[in-house]
Amino acid sequence: MNNSLIVALDFSNMEEVNRFLDQFSDEQLYVKVGMELFYQNGPAIINDLKERGHKVFLDLKLHDIPHTVRQAMKGLAKLDIDLVNVHAAGGRKMMEEALAGLEEGTKPGKKRPFLIAVTQLTSTSEEAMRREQRIDSTLEESVLHYAALAKEAGLDGVVCSPWEVKKIHEKLGEEFLTITPGIRLADDDSNDQIRIATPDAAKKWGTNAIVVGRSITKAACVSTAYKMVKSSWEGK
Repeated sequence: MNNSLIVALDFSNMEEVNRFLDQFSDEQLYVKVGMELFYQNGPAIINDLKERGHKVFLDLKLHDIPHTVRQAMKGLAKLDIDLVNVHAAGGRKMMEEALAGLEEGTKPGKKRPFLIAVTQLTSTSEEAMRREQRIDSTLEESVLHYAALAKEAGLDGVVCSPWEVKKIHEKLGEEFLTITPGIRLADDDSNDQIRIATPDAAKKWGTNAIVVGRSITKAACVSTAYKMVKSSWEGK
């Protein structure tokens, strides 16, 4: 999981995905399947990606009552995914049940998928958090609180912005994973993300894995953009 570059498959169907992946015929990727792709194509999309040899982060951000999340995770574990997530706002009990469901659903002899929790979305500003979520603290304090709750529940790490990574590792240890979206090359548009960073900055701040979407998938030359992100991330 450490030093992973995860490519967000920002597509609607498998045809678009295949056209993108065909440009990486000699390389096995770590890819993210989000709500758009999964809900429109179903579990078959995961099977196709695994058959091509790629690792899969299934980004569904589950958030429901504990029993429902446990049963959902039990089913998702059967898809042979490598990483999956929940919303930390669902609470400690929900996260504990999510972990239990993953362990129950993992096939004998297989390693269970990593389980991480979303703290605050990278599209969320502190002003919006205070006004809309009624959280009377700083954004960083909210992220650290959710991260600590996730660790107490036994999860492997969290989704956070690169801005909070250093404090999370200082408080919760280097082994607690930080996976950071909101990664952009210096000249890229930030789009709907607010708390963003370049790959090399995220590396400097200590994140374990970065998630990169449009900077690669929407680039004029996908392979060149991927190499630029990878080079920046690996410090080459």
